[in-house]
Amino acid sequence: MELKRKIGLLQATAINMTDMVGIGPFIVLYMVIQIMGGQQFLLAWIVGACLSFLDALIWSELGAAYPMAGGSYNFLKVAYGEKKWGRLFSFLFVWQTMIQAPLVMASAAIGFSEYLSFILPLGYWTGKLISALVIVLVVFLLYRRIEEIGKLSVMLWLGVLIIFVWIIAGGILFGNIYLPLKQMTGNFALNQLSFVALGQASVKTIYTFLGYYNVCQLGGEIINPGKNIPRSMLISVACITILYLAMNLSVVSVVPVNSIADNKYLVSHFIRIVSGDQAANLATIIILVVAFASLFSATLGYSRVPYAAAKDKAFFPVFARLHSTQNFPYISLLFLGGMGMIFSLLFKMKHAIDGILAMRILVQFIAQAFGVVLLRRRKGIAGLPFRMPAYPLPIIISVTIWLYVFFSTGMAALLAIALISLGGLVFYLTKDLWKKPDEEEPALSLKPRGGH
Repeated sequence: MELKRKIGLLQATAINMTDMVGIGPFIVLYMVIQIMGGQQFLLAWIVGACLSFLDALIWSELGAAYPMAGGSYNFLKVAYGEKKWGRLFSFLFVWQTMIQAPLVMASAAIGFSEYLSFILPLGYWTGKLISALVIVLVVFLLYRRIEEIGKLSVMLWLGVLIIFVWIIAGGILFGNIYLPLKQMTGNFALNQLSFVALGQASVKTIYTFLGYYNVCQLGGEIINPGKNIPRSMLISVACITILYLAMNLSVVSVVPVNSIADNKYLVSHFIRIVSGDQAANLATIIILVVAFASLFSATLGYSRVPYAAAKDKAFFPVFARLHSTQNFPYISLLFLGGMGMIFSLLFKMKHAIDGILAMRILVQFIAQAFGVVLLRRRKGIAGLPFRMPAYPLPIIISVTIWLYVFFSTGMAALLAIALISLGGLVFYLTKDLWKKPDEEEPALSLKPRGGH
């Protein structure tokens, strides 16, 4: 039984964009302003946008050439050698995914419950319970065939567009959205303190852009992947960049930066100013729908990663099972959902954001970028469905920014990723202990592919 190609360009773009938005931009907006200490907070959003676009070019070249379930698992393996270092890198990616994917789910669920407090005040443990129940509902909705999920993603995507149009219209009608642009570079000095602050703020903004590559995790289910995978990512990054920058300009044109303080519900407060209390409650409900949609899309993509590795006999065989009638990796979905529930009870939003980025930068984003260089040297560019422009400049710039962001996540996050990676390395070196005696290395072909 194999996965079926049922997701077109519109659905792929909707899945990417809903994954990218979520609760992130509404939760971290005030955090970024606090860290930057003024109008210069827009610089952190620009850093996030630039990095996302450059990194999307890397994902596009790899995703179009190797459109299979699992995304980075396959990219790392073929780039570094299917029987050499590629096996280690791809295994470490899956190992980390089993931790960071539930962290992504938990962060979205925690953000959901925190923002719900704007209209329904919640105690600490009540909020935690709601976070866990949100993940349960997402797993329930994903427990079905992929074509039904694609249609549902488009419907959820509409919520993303509605809330952003509302916010942007409010800024245009009731504020001066040009004023923040004029003030962005005022009194800004590039020194050690501002450099550190920009890095810490960029950790938060980049978190809100993550998800533009979700379509690569679903590569085995994308129609005409050679064209639709790159298009869906680049369209998603472009649209989200415009929406994020316009949203920020609109909010601070109405709500003065120096009065934001610790306002976790900044967007809802903005709507209350321009449209009243009832409108603010309605906007909060739409934001919660968007947050739910993001959790939905992220969980969908991540559930394909352990499945791809297990099907390749590089991870626990149980994760390779597909549902007998609905044809989706249900064991993988249930495991990640269960871990996400546990993490939502244990972690706070800020710690989850830092951990998510620190855990992925080295093994996934940076190693993947160098993987493109290795593949081009070894196999050339003939037959590639998509080639990044200005190669290798996007790789050089993106790796530099990723390293900057990596060291900005903080010592706690860096120590956690070191311990998790060490555990994965030990497990990899002892993997023969849990393999069946008659198990052989996979004979999976990873030749570049064009459209279908």
